[in-house]
Amino acid sequence: MSTLEDLAAPPEAAADLVERRRSPARVVAVAALVPALVLAGSGLLYLGAHAGGPAAANRALTDAQTTTEVVGDVGNALGKVFSYTPADTGATARAAGELLDGPAAAQYRTLFGQVQQQVVAQRLTLTSRVVRAGVVRLTADQAQLLVFLDQTSQREGKAATSAAAQLSVTARRQGGHWRIVELKAR
Repeated sequence: MSTLEDLAAPPEAAADLVERRRSPARVVAVAALVPALVLAGSGLLYLGAHAGGPAAANRALTDAQTTTEVVGDVGNALGKVFSYTPADTGATARAAGELLDGPAAAQYRTLFGQVQQQVVAQRLTLTSRVVRAGVVRLTADQAQLLVFLDQTSQREGKAATSAAAQLSVTARRQGGHWRIVELKAR
């Protein structure tokens, strides 16, 4: 570090000071210290990311392939179980049996049991499609998603109406596919 005396010294003394600061031993020490600091910093970042904190445990932040897979499976399932025609409510019920499990399956059977009779009597068609889905939390075998649906309903002889829906969905991986185990309207 320069002092006021060094700055005020004659040019020959300044040259001697510069020469002492560039000594081979100092250059080697600095050259060895820089990579060591970089490695130490990288190690701390790695440990922080893999220390088991909440963000590190959430694979939705790091596993793009599984995130895409769960969004696809859940989106397809919701499109099938929330779409029906008066001509074939049985197909919707079968799809629900294949794609829903646990509390979601029980909740759906109750709801669809009530709606199924009205669908035929009112000649009601409902079409649902996922417009946006995001994985909020992902582990190896469970995912929580926030899903936005567009739903279009039409009664025979009347104009179609559209509505938006927002769902919180929990899915579990079973047999290589994601099945919906919990549904909550938001």
